[in-house]
Amino acid sequence: MFLSIVFLLITILAVIGGIREMKRMNLFAVGFSVVTVLVFGFFSVMTLYSLITTGEGAP
Repeated sequence: MFLSIVFLLITILAVIGGIREMKRMNLFAVGFSVVTVLVFGFFSVMTLYSLITTGEGAP
C-alpha cells in the first residue's frame, strides 16, 4: 500500500513536470514524463483498484 501511494505521488509530480516542460518546449523531458506517468500511474491505479475490489493489493 505504501509503495502504491509513493508511485501515485511520483505520477502526480511527473504530470506537473511534464506540463512545465511543455511550456518550455523541452520535448525530451516531456517524453520521459509521459513514460513515467504511463508506467507508475498504471501500477498505482491498478494496485489501488485491486485493493478496493479484492482487499489484497498487489501480489
